[in-house]
Amino acid sequence: MTQYPSLAAFLKDRATLLAKGPVALVLVEDEVEIDTTLRHHLDCGFRAVVALLPDSFAIAADVAKQVHRVSFDCSEPNVVFAGLNQIIAAAAPGCWLYYCYNAEYLFYPFCETRTVNEMLLHHTEERREAMLTYVIDLYAGDLNSHPDAVSLEDACLDRSGYYAQGRMDPATGQSRDRQLNFFGGLRWRHEEHVPAQSRRIDRIALFRAKPGLELLADHTFNDQEYNTFACPWHHNLTAAICSFRAAKALKRNPGSTFDIRSFKWHNSAPFEWHSRQLLDLGLMEPGQWF
Repeated sequence: MTQYPSLAAFLKDRATLLAKGPVALVLVEDEVEIDTTLRHHLDCGFRAVVALLPDSFAIAADVAKQVHRVSFDCSEPNVVFAGLNQIIAAAAPGCWLYYCYNAEYLFYPFCETRTVNEMLLHHTEERREAMLTYVIDLYAGDLNSHPDAVSLEDACLDRSGYYAQGRMDPATGQSRDRQLNFFGGLRWRHEEHVPAQSRRIDRIALFRAKPGLELLADHTFNDQEYNTFACPWHHNLTAAICSFRAAKALKRNPGSTFDIRSFKWHNSAPFEWHSRQLLDLGLMEPGQWF
């Protein structure tokens, strides 16, 4: 669609691109599964899909016609979060935004037949400004055939081993209302290779922009209500981001790659690329949306 030479140039078009949403922001860290990630989110029905990536990374011609390309280096986390906060500040209040990385795929209840906009309209009617997403680790079943741990055809996930702990408020020492830290997947099974601050699998990946809102380095927001998993009166929708990101990192890291011969264990299951599997495993919640 459009190519922007910088984030600043992209933000000049905010009246057009960041007026209503939902807008998907895909942060491209490497050249793994760029096209499939962008195609997947185009199929979800986002009003705009924005790819932030270096100029040297290629996008397939059919995909390039449908996405907005922004020249941006996603290799430094601090730069990434600063860039996301600039986008949040530039977006119109109430505009729904979503962010993920390449080789990550959004799934939500009934996504095979309903668009992300339909889901967010319902979520907005329930007076929710943000949605909790669980980052579910995917990994290749055969690392001999796929040494980078990425394979869409041979993708596996963990069907158990997920748990939550109360999230404490450091100022009061009390548990924060309707907030939990979630763990599981590869970050739990191989936690000796994962920094403590990177072990959580919860991410508020869908949210509405508003003045003063800031995304923090731990994937939470400075507005505590945005970090809640549900409203006070009933369960709300949640979604899942099925992600090869942890598997890629564990196989690229010299400190872990030789210790891990296979990611499969007795609780591995083939990933079916369907929301029903995630619902059946309790990895996302339909709430009151039928």
